[in-house]
Amino acid sequence: MKSILLSMVTVLAFAHLTQAENVTVKISNVHLCCQGCVKGVAKAVAGIHGVTATADMDTEAVEITGPDTAAVQKAADALVKAGYFGESSDARIKISSDTGAKGVKLQSLKVEGVHLCCPKCVKAVNAALKDVPGVTGNTAAKNAKSFMVTGDFNDADVFAALQKIGLTGKVGQ
Repeated sequence: MKSILLSMVTVLAFAHLTQAENVTVKISNVHLCCQGCVKGVAKAVAGIHGVTATADMDTEAVEITGPDTAAVQKAADALVKAGYFGESSDARIKISSDTGAKGVKLQSLKVEGVHLCCPKCVKAVNAALKDVPGVTGNTAAKNAKSFMVTGDFNDADVFAALQKIGLTGKVGQ
């Protein structure tokens, strides 16, 4: 009986040692103004095996947990693709700021992929773009997949302003 119990304890201990620890990262300063934003985070990571994401509107943070760094990175990339942006608590998990902006002066710019689920999201975009030197207007609207920015401005400044408020997108075609 003792040998069976000892064998079981040994097997369980070995199984615990070989099991990888989950990886958790906190993405802070993410635009989370409403339950639509929270649902958008969940939808963005829903198809990634073994990953969970919890969005907290009060702290403006998303906590991602997964079986390994690669899975968590994939979830962070999915958040960016869904139009969210923030700062990673783990240097191994990179938040991509590749927007396609070239740092050039433009009079109009199509921006795609910014998370715009509600009027509060639109208001946040309007306020951020209002502070970009040379921007005179934009067409951001609730649920829009893309919008135009107009004026005489640097394209990189547009995305820097969006990322500062926890959103991101890409140069549209």
